[in-house]
Amino acid sequence: MDEQQLETLRLHPDFNRLVASKTRLAWTLTAVMLTAYFSFVLLLAFSPSTLALRIGAGTVTLGIPVAVAFILLAVAVTAVYVLKANGSIDTLNETLKEQHA
Repeated sequence: MDEQQLETLRLHPDFNRLVASKTRLAWTLTAVMLTAYFSFVLLLAFSPSTLALRIGAGTVTLGIPVAVAFILLAVAVTAVYVLKANGSIDTLNETLKEQHA
């Protein structure tokens, strides 16, 4: 691809929509994970006794399900990204490839 074709692609509305949607998705999912991570770390730092609370009569503390939930959130965020990337983002990407190949 020469410079002229690259410039044409950069100015294409579908390309701009592709870049904007990928950027928006990435920042949204990053914000979700950072919020969860820093909430967990702040809870550990300022209220460790909260996570040390026992659940029921057993030896399991509240920290275990909270940590598992954090891991499941990471898996869910990854799944959302993969589904979105393989869906609408890839479709738009393929359309651009066909138009500018």
